[in-house]
Amino acid sequence: MATTESTTRRTVLPGEPPFTVNDLLRFPDDGNRYELFNGSLLVSPSPTPLHQRAIARLLRILEDAAPPEFECLPEVNLRVGPRDFFIPDLVVVPTETVDETELMFAPEAVLLAVEVVSPTTQARDRHMKRSAYASAGISFYWRIELSEGPSLHVHEFAGEEYKPAEKHEAGKTATLFAPFEVSFDPAVLLRARG
Repeated sequence: MATTESTTRRTVLPGEPPFTVNDLLRFPDDGNRYELFNGSLLVSPSPTPLHQRAIARLLRILEDAAPPEFECLPEVNLRVGPRDFFIPDLVVVPTETVDETELMFAPEAVLLAVEVVSPTTQARDRHMKRSAYASAGISFYWRIELSEGPSLHVHEFAGEEYKPAEKHEAGKTATLFAPFEVSFDPAVLLRARG
């Protein structure tokens, strides 16, 4: 049995590393956010308020721009393989793939995966998840770098990997055409309501 420790409680996890997605499904609902990369357990703290603000703003922007055949969803379960499981901050999927009885999405259903880079997830979001999402054939990967104003890095799948990222900086309107047309200034992702 694997264990994780915190200052207030100790969680005993069923199974032994390397973990599978089936092992993960047996984990207790203890408030932790568990992901898997090649069977290695990734545990993330709750997102910061600025991280949550950026996702909320982007979700609204995408929902307003999306045609009816697309659904924009925060924090879905994404099963990439038997030992790879991720929870992207936001995804765009075809509306027809949304089934309230399904626990997880397959990568074929995800047109866009978005991650907001936090201090604790930099290496994961910049390298590991980009590589995993490319290996899974997800057409677009957007990475939001809050420390850069924020900036938006757009990765488009080409062949077997993503093309070099197209960077969109705060203060300039980014116009994107896939998975559907949308325009916004990345700066709005961190603006307070008002």
